[in-house]
Amino acid sequence: MLRVEAPAYCPIARPRWKLYACRNVLQETVVHGAEVKSYSRSERKNRKNEGAYIDKDGVARTFDRKKISRKRGGGMKGRGWKYGSGFVDGVFPVLSPMAQDILELVQKGTDVAKVWQSLDSIPHAHDLWDDIVNVAVQLRLNRQWEPIITVCEWILYRSSFRPDIICYNLLIDAYGRKRELSKAESIYMALLEAHCVPTEDTYALLLRAYCNAGKLHRAEGVISEMQENGIPPSATVYNAYLDGLLKTRCTEKAVEVYQRMKKERCRTNTETYTLMINVYGKANQPMSSLKVFNEMNAIGCKPNICTYTALVNAFAREGLCEKAEEVFEEMQQAGHEPDVYAYNALMEAYSRAGFPQGASEIFSLMEHMGCDPDRASYNILVDAYGRAGLHQEAEAVFQELKQVGMRPTMKSHMLLLSAHAKSGNVSRCEEVMAQLHKSGLRPDTFALNAMLNAYGRAGRLDDMERLAAAMEDGGAGAAPDIGTYNVLVNVYGRAGYLDRMEAAFRAAAARGLAADVVTWTSRIGAYARKKEYGRCLEVFEEMVDAGCYPDAGTAKVLLAACSDERQVQEVTAIVRSMHKDAKTLFTL
Repeated sequence: MLRVEAPAYCPIARPRWKLYACRNVLQETVVHGAEVKSYSRSERKNRKNEGAYIDKDGVARTFDRKKISRKRGGGMKGRGWKYGSGFVDGVFPVLSPMAQDILELVQKGTDVAKVWQSLDSIPHAHDLWDDIVNVAVQLRLNRQWEPIITVCEWILYRSSFRPDIICYNLLIDAYGRKRELSKAESIYMALLEAHCVPTEDTYALLLRAYCNAGKLHRAEGVISEMQENGIPPSATVYNAYLDGLLKTRCTEKAVEVYQRMKKERCRTNTETYTLMINVYGKANQPMSSLKVFNEMNAIGCKPNICTYTALVNAFAREGLCEKAEEVFEEMQQAGHEPDVYAYNALMEAYSRAGFPQGASEIFSLMEHMGCDPDRASYNILVDAYGRAGLHQEAEAVFQELKQVGMRPTMKSHMLLLSAHAKSGNVSRCEEVMAQLHKSGLRPDTFALNAMLNAYGRAGRLDDMERLAAAMEDGGAGAAPDIGTYNVLVNVYGRAGYLDRMEAAFRAAAARGLAADVVTWTSRIGAYARKKEYGRCLEVFEEMVDAGCYPDAGTAKVLLAACSDERQVQEVTAIVRSMHKDAKTLFTL
């Protein structure tokens, strides 16, 4: 059995404590032989079956191993990992020297067959299973999916161990993260064939795998299978479903699942409400997020720091600084000390609102309060200065990021590119792109779109078209998205090249990319500059027929196309009727 001894030096004789990581227990071992002998035989037998652990509230509790080992779902060896956390009761896996060696082996090994041969050669001991499981859990905490598959498939197909639910769940999770659905499903079928009882975690992991791959009908099939088997989906399962829908931005479906939870009287918890606040926040519906927050307070569900941070983020995305500040203060009044994520959310609010100095002040406050900024903090500050056109300040923050020992990510370079693109400093943009390549980073679509925008703003259309063609042909290393064509449509429209603009619009449709509100508005704006009022209305009708809802920017460019009072009144009536007839998707 894996154990890590950590005896503390004491001047007086007292019991020493040993941490048994694989069983999540703290057991007291008395080192004096006389005291051990003083126990009767029955007492020693009871103590042998007795275990102890520290629960999430820090309270020491005991359990009977024999009873737990007979619980549905497997023995203690399958209870060391739970969905969403990677560990139980806040106890991380502590690796023995043997487990450390195994961890290094699977992390460095690239040949699966050789890794399996090395695992085969390990002498079988009573604590080998615990070492293997702890290694797998540690790999999951490190988000290393390939080594997890190597270890768990060795258990499943090669070793003499009988796999339990933890092994199957780890494999389903790893394949789901890699979007290899067929393999995740085959592991689930192997689980059933081995007569291993699926747990809530199993269904939760399957749901998330299907959502990540966009297979919502299969996700619904998991819920149906649970109900057919007489297992009502719990909050754990539904929360995993909501989490998957949140990450794939399937807002309507997430709202539908949330309504179903309430209809089925499934007991919602803090995580449920936090997820829904994030769902509405990412859909640019901050007031709906606030409504969910008020609803959870009304039923006595206590928000945690993640809940408050999600609500701050919801207002931050819309640049609503005052509302974000109110929630931030309410969080502190509730006894939660802001962490780096909360500070970052508040910084984002000032950045989106166009107040870079406010974001800088929050950054300084965070440091003053002893909270270390992370890479995202610097990125937000670069973005804040870039949005305001302060490219020199953005450059200074980027250099500070490197000076403090943090490595700039792709997003860091992309934000710096955007800052210099706005100022028209194309040469510096090209230098940043060269630095990106030198750092071993491969430009993604966002970075290339920023470079396209820089060329377009500087009037270097030949360079812009050359880069766009490389993206379409696959030579740039990243495929174009709708943002790529938005840049092209906008640049051509502003330059008055309407034929090229329409060609870019058709090229996006040919690649299966649906035009968004930015695409349509940029297209309407091109005709508005020419005062082609009739053509603007035609494009507007196409936009509505395509199911794209206009925003304030669309109304602004329509009004710009008007040449007389009659046309202004006509556009005003159209816009008002659109808002009157609009139905919100996000009902509670």
